[in-house]
Amino acid sequence: MHLSRRGLLRAGLATTAVATLGGTTAGCSVPSGSTGRDMTLWYWTGGLSDKVVADARTRFTGVSLKPAQIGGYFKSKLMTTMAGRSYVPDITGLKGEDMASYLPNAGQFVDLRTLGAERLKSQYLPWKWAEGCAPDGRVVGFPIDTGPVAHYYMPAVFDRAGLPTDPADVAREMNTWDAYLDAGERLKRKVRGAYLLIDALTVYQYMLAQSTKRYVDKERHFIGDGEHVRRAWGTAIEAYQRGLCSKYQSGTPDSNAAMEKGLLPSQLGASWAAGDLKLTVPKTSGEWRVAAMPGGAANNGGSFLAITKYCREPEQAFDIIAWLLNPANQARGFTDATLFPSTPASYRLKAMRAPDPFFGGQTTIDVFGPAAQKIPVAYHSPYDYALDQVVSDELRNVNALDKNPARAWKDAMSKCRRIAEHMGVLI
Repeated sequence: MHLSRRGLLRAGLATTAVATLGGTTAGCSVPSGSTGRDMTLWYWTGGLSDKVVADARTRFTGVSLKPAQIGGYFKSKLMTTMAGRSYVPDITGLKGEDMASYLPNAGQFVDLRTLGAERLKSQYLPWKWAEGCAPDGRVVGFPIDTGPVAHYYMPAVFDRAGLPTDPADVAREMNTWDAYLDAGERLKRKVRGAYLLIDALTVYQYMLAQSTKRYVDKERHFIGDGEHVRRAWGTAIEAYQRGLCSKYQSGTPDSNAAMEKGLLPSQLGASWAAGDLKLTVPKTSGEWRVAAMPGGAANNGGSFLAITKYCREPEQAFDIIAWLLNPANQARGFTDATLFPSTPASYRLKAMRAPDPFFGGQTTIDVFGPAAQKIPVAYHSPYDYALDQVVSDELRNVNALDKNPARAWKDAMSKCRRIAEHMGVLI
């Protein structure tokens, strides 16, 4: 699956968020509720379990909890509200792909350490907790969910290609990117019209997600031409040049039809991509399995809850957050909204261990759980998404338009350096 389902709506330049949030100085004006001050909670559709949120409204009677699902570009609406200095939510969701752009202005949010967050830290995945922390140690975001990546595949098609079919065997025999691409060669030879990958971008983005570095380091130096990026780019280009990448566009009727026919029998995607498969190709129920992905663990997706500095009752807000996101409720979030928990204790609960008929009765938590716990701690800068868009666009030009790979790399690096320098990154 494409890496960008939850990241399609991105900021243009990361500095926009920095400038906008930096201008907010006044408190919000929210009317009082009948049982105490109203406490507003902003999130997006599917960002939290609606059932758990509804239970929180009846559980916390000291305030009148007012949840609101904000449509459209959530980050833009939040920043606009904060810049306007009125009707700022007390509690707000922060999407994982935007988290790095909020951290330079961590002062706009309550440091959750002051409310006791440290005593709960051990319940959450260390790498996920680290993503919600500012460079000075302030805890801005409380983890909601994660997006551990796995290999979705169709065993019947793999069998026709002479490839392993059991999840453990697939994981073992395709544990490296080289082995995975070699399997794609066998698939191409044995199953006419079949492709291992929907596009080369899938390889690039997931290889990069397996690294601890992205495009800019902690000292604000540009490292987008480093070995970790070059290696991911090179492997993606190799997949393209070996004819393992299709020309389909993810999520289109053509790509869905190809999956139904078994012509795209291998999909790399996050835990939430299981829901996408069930929605887009329901006729293939029972025909898929899940295995560990090649090259090691990676994450794609997952968000946070934060308390804005304008919240008049931060202790109560923190109690609400801690309850919403405890292990039991995170397990409910998985069954209600396919939100993969950031709390390892959830993985042992019955709700997480139900066999999944779509995946042939497989207990998929046995794949996703270990993957989530092996994801490396990575540094994300506020500039990474703008730069990633440039490189990804050039790789799309190679895959879809057959642009010369060497020219595409040169153009990508030239554009990245120009944009990075404009944003104040050291070249």
